[in-house]
Order: sequence, then structure tokens, then C-alpha cells
Amino acid sequence: MLDLNYVRENFDSVRARLETRKFDPQMLARLAQLDAERRTLVRERDDLNAASNRVSKEIGALMREGRRDEAEVRKIESKDISARAKAAEARLDEIEKEFDELLVRVPNLPHESVPTGEDETANLEVRRWGAPRDFSSEGFAPKDHVDIGAALGILDLERATKITGARFAVLSGAGARMERALINFMLDLHTREHGYREMLPPFLVNANSLFGTGQLPKFEADLFKLTDERGFYLAPTAEVPLTNLHRDEVLSEKDLPLSYTAYTPCFRSEAGSYGRDTRGLIRQHQFDKVELVKLTRPEDSYDALEALTRHAETVLQRLGLPYRVVVLSTGDMGFSSSKTYDIEVWLPSQNTYREISSCSNCEAFQARRAQIRFKRDGRTKTEFVHTLNGSGLAVGRTWLAILENHQQADGSVRVPEALAPYLGAEVITP
Repeated sequence: MLDLNYVRENFDSVRARLETRKFDPQMLARLAQLDAERRTLVRERDDLNAASNRVSKEIGALMREGRRDEAEVRKIESKDISARAKAAEARLDEIEKEFDELLVRVPNLPHESVPTGEDETANLEVRRWGAPRDFSSEGFAPKDHVDIGAALGILDLERATKITGARFAVLSGAGARMERALINFMLDLHTREHGYREMLPPFLVNANSLFGTGQLPKFEADLFKLTDERGFYLAPTAEVPLTNLHRDEVLSEKDLPLSYTAYTPCFRSEAGSYGRDTRGLIRQHQFDKVELVKLTRPEDSYDALEALTRHAETVLQRLGLPYRVVVLSTGDMGFSSSKTYDIEVWLPSQNTYREISSCSNCEAFQARRAQIRFKRDGRTKTEFVHTLNGSGLAVGRTWLAILENHQQADGSVRVPEALAPYLGAEVITP
């Protein structure tokens, strides 16, 4: 959520920056109108309440002096003032309700370094690592992960559809073990080398947690909600429980930065994505992910974003998977982000790079919604922390990238050297 005082003082600048995010300028104008009316009504209500108190004292004094006729006149005046104050209060309640409903739907402001653009075509490539493999020189055409996995007997989409429905998968044998091996490999890397604290949060979250990170109320259609009276949701990402660990808390400056990592299954309805990436594991309703979350001082957050992104990249480097890093344009960024790097892994079957991690700095946007603050040493005033998150990595997409990039002509898949000890094998054979 944006800082209301900042919006008031920099309205034209805020409007211009939000327009680059395809945010309706009329909604922002309505917010400004409601805010102005609200401040006017607050002053009017306070003046009326003060007048009511003053008249009440005057009535008491008149009654003590025996001037009853004058007191009765003042009572009529007092009733009129009270009625006007109640009307102002009622209208104020209406305005505040509409104002709050609009404000929580306003996206974060893009950082000045973010490229301006309508969509992903304006994203800016930052760097690449590794060269895509030349399969033609090896005498065979690369298959996609669905065909590879089916031939190896480690991926079964048909039975998953029978069990549940479309966009689910059953991994078996070496496929299931490789999923588990990837999770352990990523967690060990991030905890032992990158300094993150491993957490195992609940896989169900409440509405307050989803509001804190920005999924609610705007993106409820993308969530799976339980139907009982408690209204829990299946976590769409470990970003939600990890960020909300410190909701409604005041942290000490000496405790920052906080760095957390966690494995969770992730559940997403993928509303509006039908017809896109329906083959295989690219876009599933349930998938595994290892998440990275940081809470920092404001002045440290952009250095932290660079570090977090490098930590996610290290996973791909250790697994020998070519990738590129792009900075997202204003029209392609997520709702809560001020700046996002997407890491895209090379998929030979598609002859292109596909997203495998998004690393974002949300600045104080989520912290303001979740009321996560900190107090600097020697000061009494609190400030909002900056929150960051990134996939480190999406496990399913890493799984399929290994199959496609490390497939062999005989149908086997070479296991990356860093992963082999976790899997207990150097090759997966039919």
C-alpha cells in the first residue's frame, strides 16, 4: 500500500508513474477527490463537536442562572449542531470505506531504474550465463520434457488428470526422487552458502496474510479458498507465510536484515491463463517451489535485491542450465513490486528462454499493508522495513529444464554433477 502522505504531496508524479503501470488515472483522481472531501469533513465534524461542547456548557451555565428560556433556545441550537455532526460522521464513514477499498487496489510505484513499457516486449535483458547446447552437432533433435519424461517412465500426466484434473502431474521413481533432490539441494545451498534461515511454514494461510503481501483483495480469483467457516486459502507461494512471519511487529534495527528460505507446494488457479502453456509442467495448479524472502532497512534493499537475484542464479549455474536475466518493464511488473528481475532458463524444445524465477523489491509496500516496522538504535520513531522475495527456484520448471538441457541421444538424461549426490545417480535411464 502506498504512503498516503507521499501521494498527497506528489500527486502529479504519482499519477504519471502509475499510468506507466496501466493503472486507471480516473481511479487515482477519485482517490484524490475522496481524500479532499474526507479532510474537509473531518474538520467540519471536529468543529461541530467543539461547538456542541461549547453550547452544552453554555446551557448548563444558563440553567444555573435560572435563564431557562434562553437555555431552551440554546438546546434547539445544540440539537441542530448534533444532527449536522452525525450527518458529517455518516458521510465520513461512507467516504472512508470507498477510499480504503480503492487505496488497497493501487499498485506499487515503479523504481526510477525500471524501463517504461506496455508489456513484456519492453523488458530489458541484463545478462546471460551459459551457451545453449547445439543438439544438431550431436546428430539428434531435442525432445520436450513431456516426451522425455513419458519415455523414461517418470512423468504421468494422464493418471494425474484422472486423479484430479488438468494441469496436475504424477512424478514417479527417479522423477519423484529428483523433485525431492532438487528441493534439498536448493535449501542446502541457500542455508549453507547464502545465509538464509530455513523455515517450514503452514501451507494454509488466512486472508490477513494474503492482504499483507498484496494477493487480496485484487487477485482472489487466482487463489484456491477452502469452503469451511474459517476461510483459509492454499498458499500460492511461500512468500506469503514468510513475509507475514513479522506482521504487526516492531523489529530492532540490529535484527535486520532477516533472510528466510522455505520449501512449500504452491497452489494457483491460473485464472485467465487457459490456452497458454497447457502442455506439461510449465503452468500447473500445484507445483513445488523454494522461496527466498528478505526484510531489510530501506537504504539496503536494492543491494539486497542484487544479492537475492544472484543467489537464485547460482542454482542454475550449479546445475549447468543456461539462462538470462531481464528487468521487467512497468507494464509487466507484479502488483506489489517496485522492481523485478526475471530469471529465464533456456528450454531447447521451445528454442527460447522461459521464466523460472522472479526476484522483486517491494520496498515498503507490503510492510505498510502488513504493519512490519523497525526501530533504529537510539530512536523512538518506527519505520517500515523493505520486503524482498524471489524463487530460488521453481522446482518443477527446474526439473523439466534438466530433462531438456541434459537429455542424451539414447533417451537417457545426465544428472548435473551438483545434484547427483542428492539423487544417488549420475544418469536417468529408460
